[in-house]
Amino acid sequence: MPPSTDPDPLPTFPSTRWVARRKALLVAAVRSGKITLEEARRRYALSIEEFVLWQRTLEREGLAGLRATGARSSSSRRASRSGNDGAED
Repeated sequence: MPPSTDPDPLPTFPSTRWVARRKALLVAAVRSGKITLEEARRRYALSIEEFVLWQRTLEREGLAGLRATGARSSSSRRASRSGNDGAED
C-alpha cells in the first residue's frame, strides 16, 4: 500500500496515547466532515463528553489547552494563580 498523501491523517488506533496534536486532528476531522462524530466515537472508544471537552478546550485555549498538564478547568487555574486552592474558609 502506498504511503498516505493525506496531509492530516487520522490517528491510528490503538494509539499509544492521546497527545494534544492527535486530539486536535480528530476534532478538526469531525468538524470538516472527514469523519462523523459517531464513527470517531466507535473507532476511538470515546464518550461524547470526552470529545466535546476536547472540542471546547481547543476552541477556548488552543492546542496548549489539550495537553494533559493543561487539562484542569479554567477556574482551577485561576484559583491556583491567585493563591486560592478553592477551599472555603
